[in-house]
Amino acid sequence: MTALVWVLVVLPLGGATILLLAGKRCNGWGHLLGCAAAVASFAVAVALFADMLGRGAEDRIVHEILFSWVPVGGLHVDFGLQLDALSMCFVLLITGVGSLIHIYSIGYMADDPERRKFFAFLNLFLAAMLLLVLADNYLGLYLGWEGVGLASYLLIGFWSYKPSAAAAAKKAFIVNRVGDLGLAIALMVMFAYIGSISFAGVFTAAPQLGEGTLTAIGLLLLLAACGKSAQVPLQSWLGDAMEGPTPVSALIHAATMVTAGVYLIVRSGPVFNLAPNAQLGVVIVGAVTLLFGAIIGCAKDDIKKALAASTMSQIGYMVLAAGLGPAGYAFAIMHLLTHGFFKAGLFLGAGSVMHAMNDEVNMRRYGGLRTVLPITFATFGLGYLAIIGVPPLAGFFSKDGIIEAALGDGGPRGLVLGGAALLGAGITAFYMTRVMLMTFFGEKRWADDTHPHEAPAVMTWPMILLAVGSVASGGFFAIGGTLQNWLEPVVGAHEAAHATPVWVATTVILVVVAAGIAIAYRMYAARPVEVSAPDQVSALTVAARNDLYADTINEQLLMHPGQRLTRTLVSIDDNGVDGAVGGIAAAVSRASRRVRLMQTGYARSYALSMLASAALVIAALLVVRSW
Repeated sequence: MTALVWVLVVLPLGGATILLLAGKRCNGWGHLLGCAAAVASFAVAVALFADMLGRGAEDRIVHEILFSWVPVGGLHVDFGLQLDALSMCFVLLITGVGSLIHIYSIGYMADDPERRKFFAFLNLFLAAMLLLVLADNYLGLYLGWEGVGLASYLLIGFWSYKPSAAAAAKKAFIVNRVGDLGLAIALMVMFAYIGSISFAGVFTAAPQLGEGTLTAIGLLLLLAACGKSAQVPLQSWLGDAMEGPTPVSALIHAATMVTAGVYLIVRSGPVFNLAPNAQLGVVIVGAVTLLFGAIIGCAKDDIKKALAASTMSQIGYMVLAAGLGPAGYAFAIMHLLTHGFFKAGLFLGAGSVMHAMNDEVNMRRYGGLRTVLPITFATFGLGYLAIIGVPPLAGFFSKDGIIEAALGDGGPRGLVLGGAALLGAGITAFYMTRVMLMTFFGEKRWADDTHPHEAPAVMTWPMILLAVGSVASGGFFAIGGTLQNWLEPVVGAHEAAHATPVWVATTVILVVVAAGIAIAYRMYAARPVEVSAPDQVSALTVAARNDLYADTINEQLLMHPGQRLTRTLVSIDDNGVDGAVGGIAAAVSRASRRVRLMQTGYARSYALSMLASAALVIAALLVVRSW
């Protein structure tokens, strides 16, 4: 059984290869092959998980070396896979939720002429993400990292005939390249100072490195995580990624791409544990982003963009927890797993609403859908209760655990981090209640030619299963410290913080969440919802509608200076380097043209030249002799 780890990656990769190479010949059954590859990979994952459960805690690691990959000089990298307690969590999430999204896509993409290609890209996405979390070294992780970037580009821009989709795909690709540069440089630093880029080699050598080197590596890894997980300042691509089909949003935002950064930080825990300044950077990024995304979510009328902002915020919670070190690693992974259930369910629910509303995404044109979409309403509602942390649903255990760990960090820092996480919980309750009320409650606001209807069973069953996970997963992971004990061999023993009594923290959190719900109810249930967004709004609302001017800031701080630097370098190259080379060539050309005039082809001219030259030589000799 332990020799099957490579099969996890090969199954979806093989599915993608067949679907892309076979072309239109598999249009009739390509979607079935894509689903079969994903489900088969999940079945292998379950079998490996069962095998791992039968082992002792210290023996729950499978390490396979497939072949020698980079045998160059002092750098020797094997293509190896490592399945342990941490990667198993991700493998089950990726293949399990990914399979449900594949099945849902059969109905959602039923009328798309390129459905076969869509499933090929979904399979490619799963294969790349699985390689990312199964690699036993940073170079293999980097290969999966870039594969995820490529697959996201293909999926976000799947409907590339729409200029907005093409632009969104390009934006996601370019912004992620900035983070990818951080990961690439981190690999170079590791090799320069350690001579190895394997996890085992780096983690073993880390205690012997200076704090400055470890901080540099940690900050470079954080930059990479910011790109993939859409954290400040590289978060601007996430909202635009909604231009892709809704199953893509569910896959990227719940089970794959945005979780990669959290995995990178937790996997690199031995480095961050020795670099407190890098850890500080992680918690700052997480705290800022969780508030950043929550504020944006309050002003979005597009249901998918509101959920995208929510993803940014929830990933911020995970990054914050990961930055707390051993006190937060387990909570970061717990929230990542529970978020995989309820956020995938929310996105698929949004897709079901769009399917019923002729692809309308503006929540101001919804209203009253709970009666005509009962299954979607129930499953979406459970995801809503889970994300805001209503007990005993999943988010109550995972997000409350992060808030309590942040408050228990101690001193002013703990108050700031805990306060930010607590405020984020209240804002989350507000904007998610806003989404529920505008979509499913109140008077209907849709056009007369719209006839809402429930999605087919192939779409509703995945939503139901994800709703079950949204209800039960948190308690399963948290009660008895199940997940903490499971992860201990990889991330170390969990360090519980007891600065604030649990019952006090829980009570305060629930009060803040209730306040967020009450404010949203007063604004969007106690009064009619306007079909058009009001123009007279606060400056903060305007800023949130414009994503807190993230694009403007990036343009002013990065893009425009980068363009000016590029133009300067091009000018130096054109006028300096090329000018010097061109000038020398022009001088030689002019000299050769003048010298060429001496070659007349007449014998008398050459005889005269020889006579004149001989006379000059004789004259010179006579002058020398006279001296």
